[in-house]
Amino acid sequence: MTIPQQSALREYAKGAYFSDSFSVTTARKNKVALDIFIEMAQEMPSWISFLMDRRNQIVSKLGLKNLGRFQDLKPGKTANAYKPGDRVGIFTLISSTDDEAIFEDSDKHLDVRVSILRDVSGDKETIHATTVVHIHNMLGRLYMFPVIPIHKLIVPASLKTLTK
Repeated sequence: MTIPQQSALREYAKGAYFSDSFSVTTARKNKVALDIFIEMAQEMPSWISFLMDRRNQIVSKLGLKNLGRFQDLKPGKTANAYKPGDRVGIFTLISSTDDEAIFEDSDKHLDVRVSILRDVSGDKETIHATTVVHIHNMLGRLYMFPVIPIHKLIVPASLKTLTK
């Protein structure tokens, strides 16, 4: 799927090595985008946590960052308590509005930005999860080779948690 027209990541995606966007339509939850991301992180399927643990073990041997897990949130911290620059699970919050939260993670091999965008229509809302990756070197290319197919499983599975 293409990046939604109203996403702040549209411009950032120009010249990217990789980008994608997945979406799910749910009953309207009256939550801001950052709340939705937090809900997704808290409900992350266990197989994704397992894969993140393996990822962290492997890449730490290559000198890359251990990101932790999606669920590594500050207990009891609500969306309105997070400010740009704060860590939210495995990402750093860049910006947050009611309708879109932008996160990033950077390392020597690549930069990743993620958007959670909500598009409200009546009693339904569509949640878009968009990822954009810019690589810096051959290590970035090598890293993305196994990550892309796994990413295409992880994001839809994460969004599916919102429909329960």
